[in-house]
Amino acid sequence: MDLFEEPVPAPPAGAAPPPLADRMRPRTLDDVLGQPHLLGPGRVLRVALESGELHSMILWGPPGSGKTTLASLMAHVTGARFAAFSAVLSGVKEIREVIAEAARDRARRGTRTILFVDEIHRFNRAQQDAFLPHVERGTLVLVGATTENPSFEVNGALLSRCRVYVLRALGADDLLAIMRRALADAERGLAAEAPAVTDDALRLIAGIANGDARTALNVLELAVRLAPREAGRAAVTDATVREAAQRRTLLHDRAGEEHYNLISALHKSLRDSDPDAALYWLVRMLEAGEDRLYVARRLVRFASEDVGNADPGALALVLAARDAYDFLGTPEGELALAQATLYLALAPKSNAAYVAYGAAQADVHERPAEPVPLHIRNASTPLMQELGYGAGYQYAHDAPEARVDQEDLPDALRGREYYRPTDRGFEAELARRLAAWRRWRAEHRESGR
Repeated sequence: MDLFEEPVPAPPAGAAPPPLADRMRPRTLDDVLGQPHLLGPGRVLRVALESGELHSMILWGPPGSGKTTLASLMAHVTGARFAAFSAVLSGVKEIREVIAEAARDRARRGTRTILFVDEIHRFNRAQQDAFLPHVERGTLVLVGATTENPSFEVNGALLSRCRVYVLRALGADDLLAIMRRALADAERGLAAEAPAVTDDALRLIAGIANGDARTALNVLELAVRLAPREAGRAAVTDATVREAAQRRTLLHDRAGEEHYNLISALHKSLRDSDPDAALYWLVRMLEAGEDRLYVARRLVRFASEDVGNADPGALALVLAARDAYDFLGTPEGELALAQATLYLALAPKSNAAYVAYGAAQADVHERPAEPVPLHIRNASTPLMQELGYGAGYQYAHDAPEARVDQEDLPDALRGREYYRPTDRGFEAELARRLAAWRRWRAEHRESGR
């Protein structure tokens, strides 16, 4: 586990070399691309490393953004010992062994140890707690790497003792530079094979890689292996790249931050009445493997929360889309979800029902639970009738225009108005009806004085 005291032996003769992505890891901080906000001249992390001011940290970023590479470079720049393991494969026993070795090494030689924990979010709370006393005492410098939001996945006590650095997904230009570096490198890269790779093919790989340097290099290496030979050289074309890539990997997770980011993007695009953006985010989620029924549930929610009575048919249409997906399954059923998404985006919007519900809910929670007025109680037994249940109740269907003037709210809430319809879509008609009813009741009460 120690990269600098125990060099990794060369692979046996005839053994396959490490993947290109592993061979092309940057050897200096200047070689790291895509993170100038952290490693540019004068930037916080670069200054800390070059001055030897090691501190525990969490590196948070998408796959292939350079978290593992950066951690190993920290040890190289500062002269620290480097120990690494994955949270997927290791447990508390391995943690204790590394900590004990770090303590011995510091006592004997005064050398600090950087403990790199890949996918630290996969450790449970007890495993994460095992680091706390040793981080506090300075026995080791903890560098955790995660693709998940540390606010959700790293316990508060450990998070408070670490600085969080956010790594960005690499841009297309960064990926192009990394691949060209590999094509030009005879020692670690592909220059010895002299493959013919067009700029269009490289740009296609950059698009497929989706900000992930590891994916870009892996696809490039496989494309060179699969490419037909022309005059002894591999000729990499768009078709070769597509064959090597097979299917683009989309960043998504069903429980972490990206899940909520994507559904938020869908919801807000619908609210903004932008059908193109809404459809894009829907397809992003579906193609990444999101649960279709989860998406359907969110569309049902939107139909009530953001469309409401401005278009009462929206809720029925979305429920029909859910049933259509249930009936058809994948892939045919996705079209029904797309149809519902486009309809919701273009429907008139109203959150009046949502706001009204919240106002009524606040009164329910914050005010005393008032008794139901006697005149609208159901008098289902003789005793109830004797107690006045239903006394004075006016049956609306027996009144002209089915309108009656009786108070249905408790006395303490008399006059409360929760529902305030908008003037959009069908709700404009509901607003007209409600205004007419409230006006009639006010006039009726005024004339009865």
